[in-house]
Amino acid sequence: MKFVCERDTLEKAVNTAYRAVASRAGALPVLSGLQASLSAGSVEFTGSDLELTIRSRVEADVEGEGKAVLVARLLVDTLAKLQSGTRVTVEIGDDQARIEAARFRSELRTLAASDFPRLPDAEGDAVKVAGAPLAEGLRQVVPAASRDDARPILTGVLVASTAKGVRLVATDSYRLAVRDLAGIALLPEGQKVLVGAKGLGELQRLLGDEDVEVFLGERYVTFRLATTEVSARLIEGDFPNYQQLIPSGYPNKLTVDRDALVAAVERVSLVGGSNRDSAPIRLAMSADGLELSATAQDVGQSFEPVEAKYEGTDLTVAFNSRFLLDGIEAADAPEITIESTDPLKPAVLRGGDADFLYLLMPVRIA
Repeated sequence: MKFVCERDTLEKAVNTAYRAVASRAGALPVLSGLQASLSAGSVEFTGSDLELTIRSRVEADVEGEGKAVLVARLLVDTLAKLQSGTRVTVEIGDDQARIEAARFRSELRTLAASDFPRLPDAEGDAVKVAGAPLAEGLRQVVPAASRDDARPILTGVLVASTAKGVRLVATDSYRLAVRDLAGIALLPEGQKVLVGAKGLGELQRLLGDEDVEVFLGERYVTFRLATTEVSARLIEGDFPNYQQLIPSGYPNKLTVDRDALVAAVERVSLVGGSNRDSAPIRLAMSADGLELSATAQDVGQSFEPVEAKYEGTDLTVAFNSRFLLDGIEAADAPEITIESTDPLKPAVLRGGDADFLYLLMPVRIA
């Protein structure tokens, strides 16, 4: 088997599929590789860790048909070092692949194609969804999902149909992100699924203005774009009852310029040194406005006032600075509002869009 392809388009396809390659292959070493499937006029690269599968297709001059598994990391590194615009020839034999580009030659061992597992195909009827609003909703919600595999339920994003469209929800138990997308009929009425956040994060990177086809199967959901497919495993179990965490109203409300708040949080949190992402930052709110402060034992402390409008009783509350910045970035509005009750109860951060809510647990401070 043999194929010839322009280096830049080949590298893009390979890098896209590589993002799903297992970082720890465990009992299946073949998952450290990329499966290349050759057919007339194109090559499809597949990477998977069994939870997430990405297929990326590229047009090529192909001789012969079949499948081979190439060592993924070595292939990615090799393509990265080749000169842009060159033509790359890959000739695959029984146990090795020969790569040629200009004056460069390399022979790489291949992995056993027969060991590569059968991966999920798109199941069910396709639902077409606008890519841009889905990408924006995922951008706002996915970062709030947990990365701790010990609590698999929290590593997913709840996707639930609503009367107006679909709701996306994620939480790691320290913060909660909720986004309603009106006019997107992603699921049948009354249905909800829990989708791995890692897969949805990769989908968000790939989505643009074009529509995406969604196939909901029994164990996987597949998103099909023009040249790429992303399949994410559905997570079994009951998502936490997040709605009971959201009060109907708050007595205290802070309104502040987004850019000014971000810059001040980043400056004040520097005192935390290497731990500044998780170090608490205090927000002292009063009729005079907002003062940020941070203290790190054996390092020092920092303060900065920020012009803001505040309605309510004087209040000081502390948050994980990284989580706070994530919420501000997700809201993505000229002004940010933070509604709070007291220093020990969760606060709600919003931007200009009423369809997005970011609930943040406070940090206890002395």
